[in-house]
Amino acid sequence: MEQPLPPTPLHLLRVHSSPVTAIAYSDDNERIYSGDTSGKVVVTSTRSLRAIASWNAHTDSVLGVEEWDYQVITHARDNKIHVWGRMEEPPLSSRIGGVAGISDMQATTPKHCYSMDVNALNFCRFSLLKASTGQQLGLIAVPNLVDSTTVDIWSLPSQERMHAAVGQEVSKSLFSENPGARNNSGIVMSIHVYRNLITSSEPSSSSMTGNLRLLAAYENGSVVLREYTRSSKDMSVEGRGWDVIWKFKLHVETIMAMKVSRVNYFALTVSADHIIGYYDLTEDKPRDSRGVAHRTKHPGNGSVAIRDDGKVCAVGGWDGKIRLYSTKSFKPLGTLRYHKEAAQCIQFSRSLYNPGCAGDVDIEDDDSEDNLTQAEQMERSGWLLVGSKDSRLSIWSLIDFSR
Repeated sequence: MEQPLPPTPLHLLRVHSSPVTAIAYSDDNERIYSGDTSGKVVVTSTRSLRAIASWNAHTDSVLGVEEWDYQVITHARDNKIHVWGRMEEPPLSSRIGGVAGISDMQATTPKHCYSMDVNALNFCRFSLLKASTGQQLGLIAVPNLVDSTTVDIWSLPSQERMHAAVGQEVSKSLFSENPGARNNSGIVMSIHVYRNLITSSEPSSSSMTGNLRLLAAYENGSVVLREYTRSSKDMSVEGRGWDVIWKFKLHVETIMAMKVSRVNYFALTVSADHIIGYYDLTEDKPRDSRGVAHRTKHPGNGSVAIRDDGKVCAVGGWDGKIRLYSTKSFKPLGTLRYHKEAAQCIQFSRSLYNPGCAGDVDIEDDDSEDNLTQAEQMERSGWLLVGSKDSRLSIWSLIDFSR
C-alpha cells in the first residue's frame, strides 16, 4: 500500500537573518509578529506574506512580543520592555502592481510609546493580563528587578509596581546580613498571570476582575501556583499576601517553556527531559492530583503551544521536529519535519470560535477587497507557526484531529 507523503510547510518566511526567538499572532490572525537574537522585530501580513514593518526594537535577543489592542509590546535581554504603536498593512487599493516589500515601502519604525526597565537575566518573557475589551489597561508580570527567583507585577500604562517580589519566602531585606532562607527553586523560567474566573462567560485571560493568580515555572523543574488573597490592599511587597495553592516538581531538568490554555483550565511544561508536565488550574480535582507527568519518547524540548480549543498541543524539539499530542490522553497525533535546528517558539493561530463562550462566534463574509472571505478566515484559524534557530518561520496547515 502506498504510504502518504509526509506533511510539508504551507508557507516559509525568510524575514530574519538571525535565529528566531519569539513569535505571536494578532487576535484576528491578520498579522504575525516575530523577533530574533539580534533584537530585530518583524510584522508580517498573513494576506500577502510580506513584511509590513521591520525594525531593530532592541539591542539584544528578543524574549517576547505581543499585540495589545492598537499597540505592540516587545521584551528583550537588553533589560527593556518597549511599547510601540501598531503597524497596519496598506489597503489593497494603494498597492499598485502587487504588494511592496520592505525596501519598496520604506517601512518606518513604529511609533515608540514608552519603555520599562526590567531584569532580563532569566530567559523569561513577560506575561500580560489584558483588561476587558475597549480599555487600554493591563497588568504585566516580569522577573523581579533584583531577585531573579521572584516576580514583579506592574500596571500599564501607568508603569506602577503593584506587587513586588512575589514568591519571596522571607520578609527580611535581600541586602541584610542574614536574609534567612531563600527560594531554593532557582530563577524563574516562565510566568503566567491571570484572574481566577474559570466559570466566567468570557475568557479569564482578558478580564481584570477576580482574584489575581500567578503561575511560575522554575529552574529546578518545579511549578508553583500562587493567589493574592489580601482583597483590602491593591499592592504588596516582599511576596506578602500571596498564598501558595500548590507546588509540583514533575521535571528533573530546568523547565524550558510553559504554556497555559486560553481560558486558564490547564498548563503544560517541557524541559530537556522527556516529560510533558500537565497542571490542572481548576478546582475540580483534589490538590494532590492536579499535576501529572506524561512521559514521551523524545527528550530535549524547548517550546510548547496549545490550540485555542485546548484539545491539541504542539511541542518543539531541539532536533527541529514539532510533535503534536492530544491534551486529553497525550496520544501522539503526528510529527512535523522541516527545520534542521531547534524549534525555539511555536504558536497556534487564533480560533474563530471563542472557547469561553457558550455559542460560536459569527463569521462575517465580507466581499469588499480589504476584508478576508469566510474561507480565508477559516484557513488561517488552522495554522501553526514555528520559529527556528535556522532563522526561518514555517507555517503549517493542520487537519481537524477531531474527525
